[in-house]
Amino acid sequence: MMQTVSNLKSQISDPRILIRLPNWLGDVVMATAFVNAVKTQYTDATIDVIIKKELSGIAEVIPGINKVHLFSKQDHPGLGGVYRFGKALRPERYDIFFNLPHSLSSFVMAWATGAKQRIGFRKEGGIFLLTRSVTKPAGAHRVDEYIHLLEAFTGKASTKRKIELKANPANISNTVIINFNSEASSRRMPVDKGRNIINTLTTHFAELNFAFVGSPKEAAFIDEILSGLDNQLRLQNLAGKTNLKGLAELMAGSKAVLTTDSGPAHLANALGVPTIVLFGAGDENNTAPYNKDNLQVIRYGQLECEPCVRNTCKLYGVPKCMQLLDEKRILKALSLCLNYA
Repeated sequence: MMQTVSNLKSQISDPRILIRLPNWLGDVVMATAFVNAVKTQYTDATIDVIIKKELSGIAEVIPGINKVHLFSKQDHPGLGGVYRFGKALRPERYDIFFNLPHSLSSFVMAWATGAKQRIGFRKEGGIFLLTRSVTKPAGAHRVDEYIHLLEAFTGKASTKRKIELKANPANISNTVIINFNSEASSRRMPVDKGRNIINTLTTHFAELNFAFVGSPKEAAFIDEILSGLDNQLRLQNLAGKTNLKGLAELMAGSKAVLTTDSGPAHLANALGVPTIVLFGAGDENNTAPYNKDNLQVIRYGQLECEPCVRNTCKLYGVPKCMQLLDEKRILKALSLCLNYA
């Protein structure tokens, strides 16, 4: 019979806790609220995390983590590789394993660690590999979904619900960071729309510089948007030129961040930078940046299909919800961020 939570907690002093973080940048940032809540409920705990190797830079700016275990599917292929990775962590003797993804491979990893208590969301297969599986709440924001997992296990409400990252600000005076990228084409800025937005901003804010960020594979897309625009001396393509820690430092030193609904939107929000998020596909009730301070969300909001959660726009091809965004609303939002009249 599974031990009750109260009995379990009375038997464990200074618990060793391992948290399996999600696999996407935005989800990892949102999971920092879960890490904070765990620290609040287990004040004497040692907290380690497992994170996808490609996202290791973010772990460096999450406060309060003791040790980071990097996982790569390339280094540990298949369920056999996942099992061996988890088994290698058994000498750490973890008391509690919180599993934030809900894939079979993450359940296998949790089981392989030998952690005494393994808690995750209920999904086929998980019920046999976890000691406690929890039904995901319907219609909740992703941050609240994660914290619900902790509350269901401990039986205690979590009052601290804030995502938070810490980075040393880069020295980039009078610079606004812009991210027009997304893995999903339905959330990526169309080229012609991006060009219109940039021309509007550079004309109105003559004293500002604009730096464009992204991954190495997104550099050509940014080059296409910037090609032939006015005010080239105030435009800089930094896509592929920073790692995640460097991106966090750039954002921390910027005046504001203008971004599509993507991982960098959550990163900027968690750093406390004034952030404007342009929504196309996606449901902001579930995945918008969580901290409401210094946050503005802009959506066209007049199409019958909004909001959808498709990665590609099946109705129009080019996402019309992005194409019809009002440049004047974006201009006003950035003016508010910069405390302009």
